Amino acid sequence: MLLHPLVLTFKPYPPTPYFMKKLLCIALLCLLALSTSACSWFGGEDLPPSAEYVAKDAMDNFNSGQYSSALKNFEILMDRFPFSQYSLMAELKTADCQFYLGQYTEAITSYQEFEQNHPTNEAIPYTQFQIGMSYYKQLTTIDRDPSAAQLAISTFSRLIRTYPTSPYIDEARARTIAAENFLANHELYVANFFIKTDKLKQAATRLEYLLDNYPDTNAVPKAEELLAILKSGQKPPGSWTDWIPELGMPDWETFKNIGARQTI
Repeated sequence: MLLHPLVLTFKPYPPTPYFMKKLLCIALLCLLALSTSACSWFGGEDLPPSAEYVAKDAMDNFNSGQYSSALKNFEILMDRFPFSQYSLMAELKTADCQFYLGQYTEAITSYQEFEQNHPTNEAIPYTQFQIGMSYYKQLTTIDRDPSAAQLAISTFSRLIRTYPTSPYIDEARARTIAAENFLANHELYVANFFIKTDKLKQAATRLEYLLDNYPDTNAVPKAEELLAILKSGQKPPGSWTDWIPELGMPDWETFKNIGARQTI
């Protein structure tokens, strides 16, 4: 194709100083953008941390008792690195952080989800024990709702039945006995409350329930004495508070030897 003579004879004008200054500014801005981008990809502050970095930071926080900070990092691991080699650890440690923070309801859910997602994992005996402990830790005094004690007993019993050689067995047995004593004391407290309000028939019913369901607990002698008095048609002497046990949770360590004997 032939070019127009004007094209052949065209000569560009030399660049003006203003044009050169503007071109230089554009070039500097481009270099700055490239430099910022390079920093963000190769070690700058904007570079997202690796799974390994987050996991190490989380464990450092966990081991130093900074459970809130550790929990945040474990949640980051699960959200941003779900397929990393640290995701399994993050699932379990999330539950542990919740447990140590006193978030027992959340911890129970997290331990249960771990068990459902990894039913053959070697940590399952531990998660079952921790679920039981999460219920156990919610127990306060015998004048409150005792349902957490019943759940703790059923969870510990499942652990004992399923993993009889687990290293958590002795403590699970001792805490089960403590929870059973807690429930027996609760029944004794309720029976005495009925006595206080002159509902002697209801009081006798609760005492009979205690003796039938918790025959090996420390509340039995007092329950038998009270029931005998009620069956004689009399009202127990003294104040009703004289017959109630301590309101608090029994010390599980006092049942260690009993739990150990049951293991043999």
